[in-house]
Parts: sequence; structure tokens; C-alpha cells
Amino acid sequence: MAAHPSEGNKTLRSTEMNMVQMFLNQECAYDCVKELGELGVVQFLDLQRGTNVFQRSFVSELKRADELERKLRYLASQINDEGIEVPLEFEIPPAPNSTITDLDIDALTMSLETELREVNKNLSAMRNSYIDMIELKNVLIAADQFFAKGSIWSTQSVYSAEEGESSRHLNFVTGVLEREKIPLFDRVIWRSCRGNVFVKIVDILENMTDPDTSEEVEKSVFICFYQGEQLEKRVKKICDGLGARIYPCNEKASKRHEVRDQVTVRLSEIEDIIAQTVEYRTRQLNDMSMEIRGWIVKIKKWRAIYYTMSKFSVNEAHTGFLAEGWIRVSDIEEVRQALVRGAKTAGCAVMPILNRVGTSAVPPTFHYTNKLTHGYQVIIDAYGIASYQEINPAIFTVVTFPFLFGIMFGDMAHGLFLFLFGLYFVWKENYFEPRKQLMDEIVFMLYHGRYIVLMMGLFASYSGILYNEIYSKGFDIFGSSWRMPNDTTVYTSDDTVTLDPKYDYSDPYFYGIDPMWIMSDNLLTFMNSYKMKMAVILGLCQMTFGLFLSLINYKYFGKTLDIWFTFVPQLIFLQCIIGYMCFLIFYKWLFIDAGRDQPSIMLAMIDMFLSFGSDIEESDLIYEGQKYIQMILVVVALVMVPIMFAAKPLIEAYGKSQDTAEYEALSYDSDDDEMVQRERHEAQARLDMWVHQAIHTIEFCLGVISNTASYLRLWALSLAHSELSTVLWDMTLYYGFSSLDWDKGGFVLLFLVWAFWAVLTVTILLCMEGLSAFLHALRLHWVEFQNKFYGGDGFKFLPFSFSLILENEENLEEISNI
Repeated sequence: MAAHPSEGNKTLRSTEMNMVQMFLNQECAYDCVKELGELGVVQFLDLQRGTNVFQRSFVSELKRADELERKLRYLASQINDEGIEVPLEFEIPPAPNSTITDLDIDALTMSLETELREVNKNLSAMRNSYIDMIELKNVLIAADQFFAKGSIWSTQSVYSAEEGESSRHLNFVTGVLEREKIPLFDRVIWRSCRGNVFVKIVDILENMTDPDTSEEVEKSVFICFYQGEQLEKRVKKICDGLGARIYPCNEKASKRHEVRDQVTVRLSEIEDIIAQTVEYRTRQLNDMSMEIRGWIVKIKKWRAIYYTMSKFSVNEAHTGFLAEGWIRVSDIEEVRQALVRGAKTAGCAVMPILNRVGTSAVPPTFHYTNKLTHGYQVIIDAYGIASYQEINPAIFTVVTFPFLFGIMFGDMAHGLFLFLFGLYFVWKENYFEPRKQLMDEIVFMLYHGRYIVLMMGLFASYSGILYNEIYSKGFDIFGSSWRMPNDTTVYTSDDTVTLDPKYDYSDPYFYGIDPMWIMSDNLLTFMNSYKMKMAVILGLCQMTFGLFLSLINYKYFGKTLDIWFTFVPQLIFLQCIIGYMCFLIFYKWLFIDAGRDQPSIMLAMIDMFLSFGSDIEESDLIYEGQKYIQMILVVVALVMVPIMFAAKPLIEAYGKSQDTAEYEALSYDSDDDEMVQRERHEAQARLDMWVHQAIHTIEFCLGVISNTASYLRLWALSLAHSELSTVLWDMTLYYGFSSLDWDKGGFVLLFLVWAFWAVLTVTILLCMEGLSAFLHALRLHWVEFQNKFYGGDGFKFLPFSFSLILENEENLEEISNI
């Protein structure tokens, strides 16, 4: 939803809401609600909650709308089955009037449905007749082959007995059966008739389509020869059980030829009738396809209006309605004008009344978004809808989410691919937007997150430049700053060197990692240390930022106690532990000589708690006075824990006890039972408050350590991505380049190796690693960042809007998928 002109600068918090009451005259209620649906800025409340559905107003109108939707769904399914293309772009019609007299859709859809059902019924009957004629024709052809002159089954051979020798006379049954059932049919006939029936099979060469399922079926003609009535009954029963169709076949060839000629004429007639019927049906469906989406939109709007009006309460005289709902403060004047337009359209003399209503109910949450911020807002809303007027993390996530993704996915080439992929969707927005409903689910998600993909690729390329990595290889732009006076060896591109700051030295490199590290055999050790420290520093920065956002929330809502006894102790506790560790990192980088033995920061942090007050050995000492500074920090951090746990509940309990004393002094004549109930309620409230505070204190204290450790995933995934890229290069392209022999088809080998490397790069590094980094960045924002300030206990503002109803309409999607 595009930014509102008067609200464009209010992206930090949700829009201010007001509850309003509307008094609508019965004559203009429908037109007023229609105008509000087109405007789409009012979320109506259900004033009939608890009332049975069938006891509400406008039940008959809603039933009529359901019936119309059923008819339109049937027509839409027929268009879909026929494969007729429906225009993607069409002008959305306005909502019809209350009686739909401007376009009698009810009578029109009823006549179209009745006519189409009759046509389909006749068409199905004609196709069944056509199949019957085809099968009979093949039966007659097969019979001619069976009884051909000279065959052992010729009529002269089978029926050569004299009149007195009836025992030698053979009867036969002809029919058609699905080809896949022929083996079963043969076995059942043989076993049930004990080999006294002879079966002859001929396959029908032409494929036939089942009119009911529209699937092609293969069938065969069978002729069963038997003797006696008992075998005849048994054979026919088996045919009925297996779904075989028995056709009459005359013994005389002349009779069969006569029937065959009649069948040929009948087939020609049926083909003409089917062609004309299909042409007429297609013409009707083509005409409907141009109007069907407009009809669906009209009925959807018509139904939505009456469904919304069923939420209103009716006055005692049944002359008007009372409606309540939430409106953005900036839209109140627009709503007032829409009500006036609706009343004028209906020709109502009594104008609607719109009043603001004071309420203690919590308003819904609405944030204005644009194309860039919409995807990030969806990510935040998936965690939980922001409470009313709470700080919205989406505005910060626009930068921090792709940045953390880039830290884990740092490679200039891989990031460039993601950037170009997102840029393509952004560039082709006008093409993809009207075709959203036609997209595959995965493509649909990628299109909606196109700006996220674009920025993730941008930050991944930026991080790749910092790491000096492109396909795990370095690039030398500004020249190495390393100086190795003690090493006079001349190195080639295939050699490695050990960089030791004790003997060698480096001036600050202009930007990112010095390319000399790519040739060093201790690159992994250096990058491990560098990325691990970077992850901890970034984690501290984001968690501290989250705490300051909680301060802004506390100040906005006037929660002074939370500022002094939640924010302040939490900030001090975090900085005394993690902040101090980051201080040691920077101190070691800036002031510890590379030539001396390097003290361990991890060991210093462990001894800070486990060896509290103990002397620090000279080799482990980082700075003077470290012992006393660490003792002070530990004590201060431990003091913050009882402050976070007990200060706020004690102060609130004291304040409530003062209020209780004043209440008892003013209501000394109150009922004793009422006083007992009040005391019980207050005792339960105090217990809940202590439990709540204890849970939050424990969660935060443990989270300081666990959340910091969780940020180490920045180091782990970045290192894994780099090493996996290196392995793919060394095992594929490096092998292809080193084995290149132009005289023995080396170019072909190089192309095959490159193709293999490209497939693995796209599937593993771009898709799988990209998805993994995305999920980890999502986790860092949801858990480590947002739990410092974000409640997420609100509910979304869902206005009555025709555009939102049509956007989520399944029937429109079904039509669009044609």
C-alpha cells in the first residue's frame, strides 16, 4: 500500500486510529456502505456477535448471493475446462445497486446455466452414441474376419449340422471390453466355464475418448463361442461383472453388411451433430468469457455489502442502522464525504451521522508501506503484529536484514547474481504485476520479495569486497601492503606463504582484506579470528540498538518505572559483560604489539567470573588494572539482576497499597465480601507481576550470553560459504585449467568441467546457501533483536475494502489460471 501523503513521515509507529459510530437511514444504508467499500478505510465491528446467523438481517440476500456465486463457479469451470483464454486485464465494474436491476445477473446466469447444462447433457449423450456406433462397427468388422469364407469359424463350418443334429450347433456372444481387462476376462471365462467356451480377441486400433472422464481408453472386441443355455447365462453374467458391452451380431454376412452400412451413415450424422453442438457451446463460452470476471466482481461486491450490513444493529423502529468501526484519523473527513455521496445517490433526505467514540479498547495496527518496505513488513508481521503505536522494526530491518545476510553470504560474484536476479523482477514490474495470479508459488514469493533479493545481493557483493572474495579467489586492486624484509623468496601464483606479524608487517590496506592473505597458508586462522570478533561486535551493536528502541517505547507510553528499572539495568548488564568483551577486542587490535605473546580474550572473560579477584599472570594481562576493572564490572552486573527482578514490583506494590488504603478509608461501610474479593484479586495480581518479572529477568540474563553466541552464526556461515566455494573451485575449475591440453580436446573437457561447476554453484551456493543465510538472518532479527523491545501483541487493521476482497478471491484466481 503506497504511502499516504499526510502519513508518509509516520513510518516509525502505526497510524493513529479512532473508533467511530455511524447512524445510517435504511434507505441509504446500502449505498453508503458501497461507497465505503470502494474507499476501503473502515474496519467495521460486529455488533451482532452472538446472534445466530439465520437470525441476522439480510439472510435472504446472502443466500441469493451464494446461489449466484455457485452458478458463476459452474460457468467458470466450464470456461476453464474448455481452455478458453480469459482477458487478464479488464475494467473492474462498480458494485451494483441493491436489487441488481442495472444488470439482471440472476436471470442471465440462470438461463445460461440451464442452457449450458442441457447442451452438455445432449453433447454427452451424442458422444456416448458415437462411441457405441464405433464399437458396433468394430464388432461387425471383427465378425467378418472371424466368419470369413475358408476360416475354421466360417458359418459353413460352424453351422453345417443338419436340423436333427442340434447338439452340434454353436452359439456366440460378441462385445467390447477395455483392453486392460482382457487377461482377467479370459481367465475368468476359462475357469468358470471349465474350458468349454472358446474366446477370440481382436484389438480396436483407433483410440476412443471416454465422455465422462475425457481420458483416452483402449478397447478390444471379443467373441465367445459356447454350446447350451447354461454357458450362455454364465458368459453374459461375467460380461456384466467386468463392464463389457454386448452388441448383437447376425449370423449371416449379408445382414451384417446391411447393419454396417447403417452404422456408417449414423456415425456421419452424429459427427455432424457433435461438431455443430461443440461449435455452439464454444461460441457461448467465448461470449461468457468476456463478461464472467465482471459478473463475479459484481456479485462479490454485492455479497460483501450485505454481509457487512448484517453486522449492524437495527433501531427499534426498524428505520435505520447503527454501525461502529475503526478509522484512521487522517481518513475521517473522506469517510464523511463518502457517506454524503451514498445518501445523495440513494436520494435520501436524512443525511448519515458520523461521530467519534471514546473507548478503552485497543485499536488495530496499520503501517503505511511502499514497494521497498512491503516485503520487510511481511517478515515482521510473520513474527507478530506490532501493538498499537509500538515501534515498527520493519523500517530498520530494511537495512539490517540484507546487511546480516551479506555478512554470511559474502562473495562479490554470488552477490552480483542475486542483485541481477532481483533487478530483473524490479525492472519488469509492469509485466509481472498483472500476471501475479498465473505465477508458480515459488516465483510468486520471489516476485513479492524482489526488493529484498535485490538488497541482499547488493550487501553480499559489498561484503565480498570487504572479504576480498570472488568465487573464493582474491583480487589485487590497490597492491598488497605487506612487507617481508626477512623473506627474499620469489613466489608464484601457485605458492603459499606464511604471514607472521612477529617478523613481517603491513600498513593498513586501503579497503577490505589484503590480497596477500589469499596466498597465505594461515588464511583460515586469520579469517576465523577476524570473522568471529566481527560477529560479536555486530551482535552487541544490534542488541544495544534494540535496547535503545525499548527506551523510546517506554518514553512514548510514559512507563517511567520501566526506563529506570528495566532499560537501565539491562543496558548496564549487557555492557558489563559483552560490551567489555568488545572493548578488549578493540584494545587488543589497537594497543597490543603483534610481536609479543597474544593474550586470550576468551580466557580473560572466563577467568573474570570463575577466578574472581585472582591475580592475572603477566602473559595473560591485556592492560594495567585489568583485575580491578573486571571485579567492578562483575559486581555491577550482579547488582543489576535483583534490580531488574524486584525494583519494579516492589514500587508498584507500594503504590497499590496506598491506593487500597485510600479506597478502604472512603468505603468503610462497604460489604465485607466485596473487600475480600478485592483483596484476593490484588494478591493474585501481585503474584502474577512477580512471576512475570522473574521470567523476564531470567530470560534477559541468560539471553545476554545465548544471544551473543547466536550471533556467531555470522562467522560460521560466512566461513562455510567461503570454504565451500573454495572446494568447488579446486575440485572442478582448477582441475580443468591445470589439465588443459588443446591437442587432445582440452577445450571440450574445460567446457564440461565449467558446466558441472556452474550447476553446483547455482544449486548449492546460490540456492541452498542463500536460503540458509536468509533463514539465519531471519532468526537473528526475530529472536536476538526484536525480543529486546518488540511485543508483537497487536492485531492487523483489516478495512472493508472491495480491492482487498477481490485480491484474495479464489474464483478470480481460478479464472486467471485458465
